[in-house]
Amino acid sequence: MNGQPQNSNPDSANNRSGPAFAEPGVPHIRALNVPGMQALYVKEVRRFFKVQLQTIWAPAITTLLFLVIFTVALGGAGRTVIGVPFADFIAPGLIMMAMLQNSFANSSFSLLVGKIQGTIVDYLMPPLAVGELVIALVGAAITRAILVGFALWIAMLFWPGVDVGADHLWAVAVFGVLGAMMLGFLGLITSVWAEKFDHAAAVTNFVVTPLALLSGTFYSVDLLAPWFQGIAHANPVYYAIMGFRYGFIGTVDATIANPVPTAVLVLVAVNVVLGFVTYRLLASGWKLKA
Repeated sequence: MNGQPQNSNPDSANNRSGPAFAEPGVPHIRALNVPGMQALYVKEVRRFFKVQLQTIWAPAITTLLFLVIFTVALGGAGRTVIGVPFADFIAPGLIMMAMLQNSFANSSFSLLVGKIQGTIVDYLMPPLAVGELVIALVGAAITRAILVGFALWIAMLFWPGVDVGADHLWAVAVFGVLGAMMLGFLGLITSVWAEKFDHAAAVTNFVVTPLALLSGTFYSVDLLAPWFQGIAHANPVYYAIMGFRYGFIGTVDATIANPVPTAVLVLVAVNVVLGFVTYRLLASGWKLKA
C-alpha cells in the first residue's frame, strides 16, 4: 500500500537493534587486558600494604639486626673484604637477601590462601589470560621486594660506619628486579604446588633460606675452597647478590670471567625457565581446578 515495499523478512525486526554478542567461546578481549592486570596488581599490593608493619618494616628491622650483629662481632676495626670495609661489603647483600625472601613470601601466599580459604575462583574466573595473571602476581611480589629494599637502604644511609652509596645505579636496578622476579616465579610455583601453609614454609626453610645464606651474603666466595666455589657458582641467588653488591661497591668477588655480564645472562636464563614452568602449571590448572 501507498507504494511502500513490504518487508518480507520476519526476523528483520530482531536484527535492527540490540548488542552484538560473540559466539560462545570467542574472546571479546583480543589484546592485553591491561585494566584487568592493573586491578589484580593493585589488589595484591593493597593486601600486603594493609599489614605493612609485618610485610615491610618487620623484615627491614630484622635485617638491620643482622647488620648490627655481623659488624660488631665480625667487623673489627679496619677489616676489609675485597678491598672495601666489611660493613660496606655485607650491607648490599643483606638488602638483596631481604628483597628475595619477601618477593618469595608474597607470591607464595597469593594463590595458596585462595586455595585454603576457597576463594581461588577470584583468580580463575576473571577474564585474565594465564600470562596476565602471572604478570600481575609477580609484579606485586617485585613491588614488595623493592619497598623492603628501599626501606633498608634509607635506614642504612643513616647507619654509622656503613656506606651504601651506589656506584652503578643500573646494576642495582637490574639485579634487584631480576632477583626479585626469580623468587617471585619460585613463590608462584610453590603456591600452586602447596596445599597448606606448612608446605610453603618447608620450601622457605629448606630451599630459599639455604640458597640465600650460601650465596656469599656474609663472606667472599673467592676465599672459599675450589669445590665450595663450584657450589656457590651453581646457586643462582649468588649471581643476584654479587651483581647487586657490584652496583654499590663497584667491584665483585667472583673468580669467573666477565662476572657481571655472566650474572645477567644466568639470571635471565633462570627467569625464562621459571617463567615457562609457572605458565605451564597455571595453564594446566594442576591443583587449582577440579
